[in-house]
Amino acid sequence: MLYRLLFPEAVWRIRHRGARNVYLTFDDGPIPEMTPKILEILRRYDVKATFFMVGDNVRRHPELLEAIRADGHSVGNHTMHHVQGLHCTWRTYARDIFEADRLIGSSLFRPPHGLIKPQQLKVVNSHFNVIMYDVVTRDYSRHLTADRVFDNVRRYTRPGSIIVFHDSLKSGARTLEALPRAIEWLREQGYELLPIPENIPQTR
Repeated sequence: MLYRLLFPEAVWRIRHRGARNVYLTFDDGPIPEMTPKILEILRRYDVKATFFMVGDNVRRHPELLEAIRADGHSVGNHTMHHVQGLHCTWRTYARDIFEADRLIGSSLFRPPHGLIKPQQLKVVNSHFNVIMYDVVTRDYSRHLTADRVFDNVRRYTRPGSIIVFHDSLKSGARTLEALPRAIEWLREQGYELLPIPENIPQTR
């Protein structure tokens, strides 16, 4: 909670009065080992999501960016080389973000690991809508099972939640097993699953 208070410029949830919307997001891709499998799951359930992509992965696999867009999902910038703002200067961080922007071309940005310096966030927020999250599935953790990943969705989701999965090698089978169960459970609870629009207001 304190971390969110430090960054009021970022979007942590997307709340609409009386609505039960949630937002599935996927970080760190696109990669051929995972992204097409996730797209197939989303297609099977007719769900639209948001992919925060590493620019270097887009450079190597531009066809996956096109496949994501062709399926009607929204996309966002996750830096060029998955750099953490805490570990570099603003100049280095900005250069990495805008290099990725030339490939991805989105107004949405998510800092890797959600870590960013306050001054960096203020500057980034003048060019992008900074999208954080309030539900971390931890699908990347080798210490968790797919059951635990799914349980994180059940325990922490509420109206307006932005839920983080990953289309990465680390998340692998955990994501592919937990994601369909999460989608089915969310729908059973009456949630509508939506992509994050690029024209979202910058503060929530």
